Amino acid sequence: MQTVKPSSLTLSVTPKFCQPLKIIALGDSLVYGYGDPEKGGWVEQLRRWWMLPDNVGHVLYNLGVRGDRTQQVSQRLEIEFRHRGEIRNRVPDLIILSVGVNDTPRLGRPDGKNYTDFTHFTSEISTLLDKAQKLCPVLFVGMVPVNEDKMPFLDCLYYNHQDQYLYKEATRSACEQRNIPYLDIFDQWMSHSENWRNERMTADGLHPNTLGYKDLLEAVLNWDELSKYHCQLDYQLKTGDW
Repeated sequence: MQTVKPSSLTLSVTPKFCQPLKIIALGDSLVYGYGDPEKGGWVEQLRRWWMLPDNVGHVLYNLGVRGDRTQQVSQRLEIEFRHRGEIRNRVPDLIILSVGVNDTPRLGRPDGKNYTDFTHFTSEISTLLDKAQKLCPVLFVGMVPVNEDKMPFLDCLYYNHQDQYLYKEATRSACEQRNIPYLDIFDQWMSHSENWRNERMTADGLHPNTLGYKDLLEAVLNWDELSKYHCQLDYQLKTGDW
């Protein structure tokens, strides 16, 4: 697999699509880019990358909403989709989903009830994926692990790795059942040391910082499933040019 570095990018892939695509990214604050005041998160950086001269020119809409759970994304999915067509493309060509972490926290205390009951979550994530897949091809980018030492978030939400793993595995399994590509960011980050992870998180312990989003962007760019949507060969991206 070709290694892609956002700080010095040279990418060569076999063209799959030679017309600009309309793509929507739906989800929570990880899509929105909260925590990255410098570059706006991985979706914003990907959007700008596709706007570079001589690039294929895919159009990417950031439809992340802070605090959204799976149910909220599912509720707004189709109306967002129907209103993001452009010119000859009446509707988007691809949906990128990233949601689930806000379903996981314990309410009020470390052993409180999950914000979204797990059984209910499995139903909600299945509904979301089924809805999305009926509209167009779908990719799913998983959640990042929180810094447990910084909990509770907002003095009431206790996020933890055990629940995150449970919910992300349910999501990964649901995607696998539907042949929806799933990028497991949680496992990628957990394979690193605690210090490595903490260096990539904001002080709230929930959101990536600029460095964290840089690594998240790199993981997305190196993902074979996304590379299928590249058309342009041998283009370069340099940090600071944006």
